Amino acid sequence: MLFSRFVLLASVGFFTLLISQQADASVMVTVGNINNAADNTDYGAVGYEYRISATEVTNSEYATFLNAVAATDTYSLYHSAMSGTTGGISRTGSSGNFIYSVNSGRGENPVGYVDFYDALRYTNWLHNGQGTGDTETGAYTITDEGITNNSITRNTGATWFLPNEDEWYKAAYYDPTLNSNAGGYFDYATRSDVAPIAELPAGGINSANYGQVVGNTTAVGAYTSALSPYGTYDQSGNVWEWNEAVIGSSNRGLRSGDWYTDYTFLSSSYRDYVEPAVEYSSVGFRVASLS
Repeated sequence: MLFSRFVLLASVGFFTLLISQQADASVMVTVGNINNAADNTDYGAVGYEYRISATEVTNSEYATFLNAVAATDTYSLYHSAMSGTTGGISRTGSSGNFIYSVNSGRGENPVGYVDFYDALRYTNWLHNGQGTGDTETGAYTITDEGITNNSITRNTGATWFLPNEDEWYKAAYYDPTLNSNAGGYFDYATRSDVAPIAELPAGGINSANYGQVVGNTTAVGAYTSALSPYGTYDQSGNVWEWNEAVIGSSNRGLRSGDWYTDYTFLSSSYRDYVEPAVEYSSVGFRVASLS
């Protein structure tokens, strides 16, 4: 269960990535090295190339989504707590004419108070071209029955989607240059087998936002030198991140740890879960793509 309270030019190993000064979830990194072996935890094997967002989805990006599809907010994509100190998005107007704005200084922080279905609807919006249309079909077909049974799965042909657990895990921990280029896994998503240092950003090459060192989320990519082997930020700390895994009959998977918890929850060996309809301040997501 959830323990938490609630582009490009940099080199990482032999990977060359395009990373802007202000990272955001629209910057995607390629995860190749197909058919890699799983870790000793049995996670991380992926038999195809894909892309994953370098950072978590931000308040600014989520507000753009809300303004496109939630003038009425039929599916409760906005949570009132998003306007608070651990959020970053305010809503004005009345149903049918809702307008969403980003709170000062919080635009580049990861969005929180999003449940699993909010994340799926966001990826449907990306899959469908970011217009004002359908959020219920595309990468996923979202139905009342699927929600009740916790049975919604990725559709064949999805181009944007929430990462599954192996995709998320590989992007965080796998490095094909380890073990004389045979490949292997780090324990933390900062290219380290030693827990990151909890310190204020920008920190060093092995640092992260956890253990209440900041007392809130930080802007995505704020730990500018603490990247995974593929060039992702904050896969250790900041906010928990949804993945597609079904755990038990009624839960969905979470990885990463967050700004509140200690280093134990940042490790590759720690796997968390919670009911998909919950919305916590320290739970967000990143997206993945085949396009």
